[in-house]
Amino acid sequence: MVAALIIACEVSFWVLLALGLGARYVLKWRRTSVALLLCEPVLELVLFAVTAWDLKNGAEPGWEHGLAALYIGYTVGYGHYTIRWLDGHAAHRLGGGPPPRKPPRHGLPRAAHEGRMWLRTVVGGAVSSALLLAAVWYVGDDGDASALEASQGAVLKVVGIHGLIALTYLVWPKKAPAGTQEATAERQEQEAHR
Repeated sequence: MVAALIIACEVSFWVLLALGLGARYVLKWRRTSVALLLCEPVLELVLFAVTAWDLKNGAEPGWEHGLAALYIGYTVGYGHYTIRWLDGHAAHRLGGGPPPRKPPRHGLPRAAHEGRMWLRTVVGGAVSSALLLAAVWYVGDDGDASALEASQGAVLKVVGIHGLIALTYLVWPKKAPAGTQEATAERQEQEAHR
């Protein structure tokens, strides 16, 4: 039941997002768009409530309960960023706005961007870990919480691996191709720091 609800929440997330952006940029219904986009967090609350209810009614904690916590954590960490990113693209494609700003591709600005993305992963991981820990305590010693504990381990691995990847952008920054504006700006910045 929980696995089906996770799928339903994911599909609903994208449907609400498409309806909200369509209402904003195609139909020019700004209030309706805001109302639709504000329904997004309700999906996570429903998923959280149903997962807790499922565990309360004696369901054996399984991978799907862990996945529900991971999904909620991901949404907390990356949900607003995803909506803002898609809103920028919809404003450009459907609303005649300027093209969305792309993340930096080289040097320390890219490392800073990757660091901010990793912090989103940390926030999502913290939320997921807290929910999983609460579920382990909720199940108590009476049930088998090994699937939930395995999900906690997966969260730590994802946060750690993403952190290492983000760190590589700082330790070995990618240089801009010679002759580009970015390369000229990098060279001027390095000369200014000397």
